[in-house]
Amino acid sequence: MGRRGLLFGFCLLAFSATMWGQLPVVPGTDEPERPQHTHRHDRRVNFGIKGGFTSSLFLVSDLVLNGTVIDEVQNNYKIGYFGSFFMRINFKRHFLQPELSYTINRCNITFEKPLPEDAPENSTPEMASITSSIHSFEIPVIYGYNIIKEGPYSLAVFGGPKIRYIWDKQSKVTFENFDQRDIEEELYPLNVSFTAGVAVTISRVFFDFRYDIGLHNISKRISYKPVYDESVGEEITLANQIRFHRRDNVLSFSLGVFF
Repeated sequence: MGRRGLLFGFCLLAFSATMWGQLPVVPGTDEPERPQHTHRHDRRVNFGIKGGFTSSLFLVSDLVLNGTVIDEVQNNYKIGYFGSFFMRINFKRHFLQPELSYTINRCNITFEKPLPEDAPENSTPEMASITSSIHSFEIPVIYGYNIIKEGPYSLAVFGGPKIRYIWDKQSKVTFENFDQRDIEEELYPLNVSFTAGVAVTISRVFFDFRYDIGLHNISKRISYKPVYDESVGEEITLANQIRFHRRDNVLSFSLGVFF
C-alpha cells in the first residue's frame, strides 16, 4: 500500500503541474483563453510627447488702411509646426490632459490697397499683404471622453481652454506695399483660446486633430514712421492710418506616443 500510495501521489502531482502550465480554453472553441494585459494608455497617469503641423487663419474684425476700412481679405494658408509634452490622467472613459507646447504659426493675408482720392478713373488697385510668423508657448488643459475604448484601440473627443504666451522677440509681422515706413506691430503677450478635436489611439501611438478658436483680438498697437506729403513738402504723422484687429484660428494635426 505504501508503494501504491507513493506512485499515485507522484502521478497526481505530475498531472497537476501539466494542467497548471496550460491556458484555460475559451468556452465553445478550441482556442486557449489569453490573459488580459493593461495597455499603456489604460494606466491611471500617462506621460507622452507629440509633434505636428499647423495651419493658421486670421479672422479680421477691423482692418483700416489710410483711413479706409478694408472689407475683403484673402487668407493664404502657410504651414507651421509645434512640439508638445503632456500628461494624461485617466478616469475610465474620461481623461484630463494638461500640455506644454512650443508653436510656430504662420499666416499671410492679401487685400486691395485703397486708391487715393485723386486717382484716375478705371485705375487698378494694387495689392498689399501682411505676413506673420508667431512663436509662442502654449498651455492647453483639455477634457476628453473615449467614445470607443476596446483593448489597445480608442476614439476620443476632447475640448478645453488654452493659454498662449507670444514670444515677441522671435515673432515677426511683415507689412508689404504700404505707404508708411518701418511698420511694426505689438501683440498682446497673453492670449486665450478654446480648442476642440478628436484623437485616435492604437496601442502607444495616437493621432490628434484639433481646431483652436481665438477668443479675442491679439493686436495691441501698430507704429510706423511719418509719411511724406508732397502737397505740403514735408513729413507728416497721420493717426489711426493702420489698424489691424484680428483673432487667429488654428487647425493642427499631430502624431504622438505614450511613454
